Amino acid sequence: MTDYLDVNRANWDERAAPHAASPDYHVEDFATDPAYLSQVVRFDMPRLGDIAGLRGVHLQCHIGTDTISLSRLGATMTGLDFSGASVEQARAIAARAGADVTFVQSDVYAAREALDGEFDLVYTGIGALGWLPDITRWARTVASLLAPGGRLFIREGHPILWALDYDRTDGVIALSEPYFEHEEPQIYDEPGTYVTSDHQFQHTTTHEWNHGLGEIVTAVLDAGLTLTGLEEHQSVPWDALPGRMREIGGGEHQLIEKPSRLPHTYTLQARRLTN
Repeated sequence: MTDYLDVNRANWDERAAPHAASPDYHVEDFATDPAYLSQVVRFDMPRLGDIAGLRGVHLQCHIGTDTISLSRLGATMTGLDFSGASVEQARAIAARAGADVTFVQSDVYAAREALDGEFDLVYTGIGALGWLPDITRWARTVASLLAPGGRLFIREGHPILWALDYDRTDGVIALSEPYFEHEEPQIYDEPGTYVTSDHQFQHTTTHEWNHGLGEIVTAVLDAGLTLTGLEEHQSVPWDALPGRMREIGGGEHQLIEKPSRLPHTYTLQARRLTN
């Protein structure tokens, strides 16, 4: 537990530049098209609604393409990430895109100390929560950042999806990884990355945790927030199960056979009440 930050930071630091160079992050589109938005944020737009004029922070923002997209929807955005190399790439991409976005390096649990003031919107995107060992502490951090009336918005991979056996080759959808939060991490050694890249990575180990949907909702409620929305989706913005998924448009993928048997992702929204 003491070294998970160092292990994971080394992994993300090494991937920051290859991710920025990968066509899958569409950095060139951000630079050449002032209206370009990430596919993830385009999916979120009907649920986000009008965010123009809001002060927002994107926690665990990586190289900042979703953060820039939220800025292009009119919010005054800050991105926060624990990887210094990711923050460096995010600033360079924002400069190329002409986006006025602030990026801060900090572990998410130290976000309250690293950031000034309160926020109308705390946004967290796909693939963020699994790097955190304590979902209750995360929810308390979110609550501390929100202004009265402010909103948490998160779309994330469903904990059922994270618990699947990805090594099965017989077409069976099976659970093999923990669904609930455990004190000890799941330790993985993966040589590649989730986007197109021919980089040969040296830092391949990660420490990760799953959190059950009930654990996440309870943590949000216990932090004093009011749940305003919880929607499970039958699609995910990457090919999570190669050979068993099809692209359905907008960068979204779903199971080819009986997609309704698996919750792929979810959107959770909550507010800090004014009184």
